[in-house]
Amino acid sequence: MNILVTGGLGFIGSNYILHAIKNSKPHRITNIDSMSFGSNPENLREIENADFYKFVRAEVNDASIVRDQMADADVVVHFAAESHVDRSISDPKRFLHSNIDGTFTLLEEARRSKVSKFIHISTDEVYGSANSGETFLENSPLNPSSPYSASKAAAEMLALAYHKTYGVPIVILRCTNNFGPRQSPEKLIPKTIIRALLGLRIPVYGSGQQIRDWIHVLDFCKAIDLAIEKGVNGNIYNVSARNEISNLEMVTRILNILKKNSNLIEFVDNRPGHDFRYSLDSSRITKELGWKSERSLSVAVESTVEWYVQNENWWKPLLNERILSPTPWKEKW
Repeated sequence: MNILVTGGLGFIGSNYILHAIKNSKPHRITNIDSMSFGSNPENLREIENADFYKFVRAEVNDASIVRDQMADADVVVHFAAESHVDRSISDPKRFLHSNIDGTFTLLEEARRSKVSKFIHISTDEVYGSANSGETFLENSPLNPSSPYSASKAAAEMLALAYHKTYGVPIVILRCTNNFGPRQSPEKLIPKTIIRALLGLRIPVYGSGQQIRDWIHVLDFCKAIDLAIEKGVNGNIYNVSARNEISNLEMVTRILNILKKNSNLIEFVDNRPGHDFRYSLDSSRITKELGWKSERSLSVAVESTVEWYVQNENWWKPLLNERILSPTPWKEKW
């Protein structure tokens, strides 16, 4: 099997490529990545010269390159996207260009190719905020709150339209908050770990009571495998480990693991349109594809903290003022 991955130098994409090499053993993986803000060549340094791996530096908006690389692909796994809500607030245009226009380019080439599966990676944020006691099913209305989540919802609608109109073999995965190794320091968990290790204050938006549903990235990678193997074309699958805790509780857990004092926590201005709670029902992927989360939250968080402690050489070169800013949505990216 030849797999074409987009955005494979990012957090989830790089973890998926390493996971696929170890578990699925594809004949070849081609990775198209533009080397934009969320990309890090160090994520795949260990395989960059391997015979089974090919890296192509390009935007997914480059139709000619996408066409060439998709010609021999059996499967497309589309991760490539501008993905940080804070940056979408300060600079939304680049999110529309990458997340909508880029997806359109890929879909156009996919309908001309012979790919057997196009896995579109989406997010729980397309549903918007969940009320207390509410959990979203795949047919729940979409109600995005930020330019980022709106661009992801639009990309989904394009993908489903290309399935219905042209028969492109689309499967959409809407996943909750991923965490684990190689995640950009701008995200909550690595930002908390890194700032705590540096003895810096830990910024928490608002009261910190916003609830997120956390999943280890390798559990999500297994969901992608099953979507490729058994996912029904045209279907959407929620992927959730049902680990719903507040941002403040997550930060506190990390500080406890690192044996750091909670007085490092600093409550800062909430960002505009901040969803309060995300919650997904993932019974469909469990019943139809046999997926389940294998890692407990406590063990997964501890192993993630340990990875950042042991890999200072990975994250130190990535630090800059905007990443370390307590309210990055106010920054111009």
